[in-house]
Amino acid sequence: NMAKMLEVALWPRFLGCFPASPLWMYIIFSIVMGIGTAGMGMNVMHDGNHGAYSSKIWINKIMGGTIYILAGNVYNWQVQHNVLHHTYTNIHGHDEDLEAGIVMRFTKESPWRYFHKFQQYYFIILYGLLTVNWATNSDFFQMNRYLQRKLFYKKSTPAKKEWIILIISKLIYFSLWIVIPILSGIIWWKVLIGFFAMHYVAGLILSIVFQLAHVVNSSEHPVPSEEGEIQNTWAIHQLCTTTNFATKNKVINYYTGGLNYQIEHHLFPNISHVHYGKLADIIKKTAQEFMLPYNEFDTFSDALWSHFQYLKKLGMKPTHQVL
Repeated sequence: NMAKMLEVALWPRFLGCFPASPLWMYIIFSIVMGIGTAGMGMNVMHDGNHGAYSSKIWINKIMGGTIYILAGNVYNWQVQHNVLHHTYTNIHGHDEDLEAGIVMRFTKESPWRYFHKFQQYYFIILYGLLTVNWATNSDFFQMNRYLQRKLFYKKSTPAKKEWIILIISKLIYFSLWIVIPILSGIIWWKVLIGFFAMHYVAGLILSIVFQLAHVVNSSEHPVPSEEGEIQNTWAIHQLCTTTNFATKNKVINYYTGGLNYQIEHHLFPNISHVHYGKLADIIKKTAQEFMLPYNEFDTFSDALWSHFQYLKKLGMKPTHQVL
């Protein structure tokens, strides 16, 4: 899609175009960049790393590599998202999308803390830190953890190679977004404010879109048996743990790269999101035929409200504390 390609190439130019602009204008452009960056991540990077952007492997690698514009890392993303999240969807201790340290509680198996009773209010503050964490620390911890566990997507890769890619990509990233703008004449605190504003907006958008698909009242969080087995087969498990939202909204369909069709994506992750609308009709009909769940919210606001309610429910002190 040429429009999406141009988006990748042109959004970053806004940051340094107006070194003499007032702070408020600088922040506005940074916010616009955050919106564009999140859109690129959902439309281009996501399909690319799933091998769904093109039939050509080299094009998928290039498109998947746009995650470096979001300060992320291809290896980490493919392990966390493609392997752990898509294989163990909504399973505590395996799906790392459900892990947020001690500050958020997304499952009943997570230990409860007193401040969780307010998490439905402060989540909006924390979600914006997603890509900031990618840029500064989480990529290093993740890579160390995944390489030690020998986790890979499709085929193994030398640990030394991945560490070199990670370190060099971070150096290039901070040089382009912080060092060069400062050297070009933009005052340092403006650069840092703009950098944070861009990342906060991008992180907030990405986090909310991902959470509305799984951390809502309609999505189940199955608990494995003592033998480590889940009751349902993989496909049924995806139907039970995944929820669609606002699929009739053309703006959301376009901007989120079809991630509001999360059921279709989880069942067919290697198919481009441009086909999800037609797939949805078939999957929904099949689910009804076999009396299986097909969870969906008509609007974005309905899904967001369900997420709020879910966080509130999980924030209540459980009768029996999980240690």
